[in-house]
Amino acid sequence: MGITAKQFAELEARSRKRSGGGTATPALKASLVDTVIIGVDPSLRGTGYGVIRVGRVRHEVLAEGTIKCPTTWEQSRCLLKIATELRDVIAKTHPSACAVEGVFFAQNLKTAIIMGAARGAALVALAEGGIEIHEIATRKVKQAIVGYGGAQKSAVAKMVQSMLHLPKPPEPDAADALALAITYAHEHGRPQLKPRKKI
Repeated sequence: MGITAKQFAELEARSRKRSGGGTATPALKASLVDTVIIGVDPSLRGTGYGVIRVGRVRHEVLAEGTIKCPTTWEQSRCLLKIATELRDVIAKTHPSACAVEGVFFAQNLKTAIIMGAARGAALVALAEGGIEIHEIATRKVKQAIVGYGGAQKSAVAKMVQSMLHLPKPPEPDAADALALAITYAHEHGRPQLKPRKKI
């Protein structure tokens, strides 16, 4: 199910209300401005990534995309591609921080193992780059971007498009990754009831 024009307008209105007008991002601490953040949404067949440079009121997208692996590929080949392509993105954009999607508790054990393998390949590439890695729960990201923890992927993509002033919505996995990076930027430096989870 997609999102209607009316629903999107309502989401934008809520976003403007939270940020004090317009679709620009809320003002951030000067210490975070110009920080490069990568968001990663790991999956064996479609790992999303999104890199932003933090601005005081508007972020710049440095890179975004989806690392796609055909269903005909064996798992090991997919894991190699995930790690290799993320290394390339890191080498080109030089992020200093990363936000990765929180662990997904799949009911299917096989699915959980496959997702864990993809996540591991991504984490290795990020750790090799000396990047500080933080985990953010999916519902928290949706709450921060859309205002509703159970929001659909299409709603997240449209709000990411609006917040980053992109010509069109990013692909779903890339949109989720950009949403992670944005959420990290907005959460950074704010008081927390419990410490952010580093991994």
